[in-house]
Amino acid sequence: MDVGKLPADLLARLLARNPVRDPRVLVGPAPGEDAAAIAMGDRVLVAKTDPITFATDEIGWYAVNINANDLATMGATPRWFLVTVLLPEGAAERLAETIFEQITTACADLGIALVGGHTEITYDLGRPVVVGCLLGEAEPGDLLTSGGARPGDTLLLTKGIAVEGTAILAREARPALQSAGLADDLLDRAAGFLREPGISVVRDALVARCCGGVHAMHDPTEGGLATGLRELAAAARAGVRLDAGAVPILPETEAVCAALGLDPLGLIASGALLIAAEAQRAPELLACLRGEGIAAAAIGEMTPAEDGLWMQHRGERAPLPLFARDEVARYFAPDR
Repeated sequence: MDVGKLPADLLARLLARNPVRDPRVLVGPAPGEDAAAIAMGDRVLVAKTDPITFATDEIGWYAVNINANDLATMGATPRWFLVTVLLPEGAAERLAETIFEQITTACADLGIALVGGHTEITYDLGRPVVVGCLLGEAEPGDLLTSGGARPGDTLLLTKGIAVEGTAILAREARPALQSAGLADDLLDRAAGFLREPGISVVRDALVARCCGGVHAMHDPTEGGLATGLRELAAAARAGVRLDAGAVPILPETEAVCAALGLDPLGLIASGALLIAAEAQRAPELLACLRGEGIAAAAIGEMTPAEDGLWMQHRGERAPLPLFARDEVARYFAPDR
């Protein structure tokens, strides 16, 4: 298999062999769902684990924010963070200190408590790997799932694509981008996407929930917007029509992707929140987000499952692109 996520059909088969029998599990493992949800009396415990494997720079910051995003999409407030930090043989103590400084800062920004985890120096590891596990809580009535999206919903996207992928490439592939002729000021802006516009969608999700009309939210991560739409459709057992011309592609993303021969639609897209909203409420929701300083656009709609997954581009209808692996993975591991 290629570097990246397990193929969706393989993952679905593996999960089908392990059905959840605990009645308190409200949301169990399923393709397209961002986190698990467990009934705990008058609260719902929402739990997520996600590793950071592509990035090395600011890896601790990524780990907290990426996990927090997936809790926020389900209507939960992130609370308690556990982390596994794996370091290669010979790593300097300063590397461990830096990663923990990043984790501490990110947790403080989001009001999260670091409550445990594991650290290890291990053999045959070429770079640090950080695996986060984040717990949060939600009111039962606030819980959202990707499966809540409905045919007829308008699809909204905040900020634009691809915030995280652009930051990773600007930080990890800067020499190649400089050789391709990209200016240092553009690369500095792209590298700064980590914090501006930022990879966190916690605030985006809170604003959207407070405004109302939201049926589902999803964090388009590895595999980009195209994969995020496929995951949302799979969870909701619905179809998708994407208006490619309406997708806000950040100028720095366009430049970086053009220089490296990558497709923005398949580039890891944390920082953008995908929202399925009641069509009549979508204009109000867009105005609400924009009123809070969060860029947002309508990019398509959910459709009946029998309509399939489609993209409108320059007046032509084409199948929604399928990315077997993220474009970042394809760039860094082209022969794997």
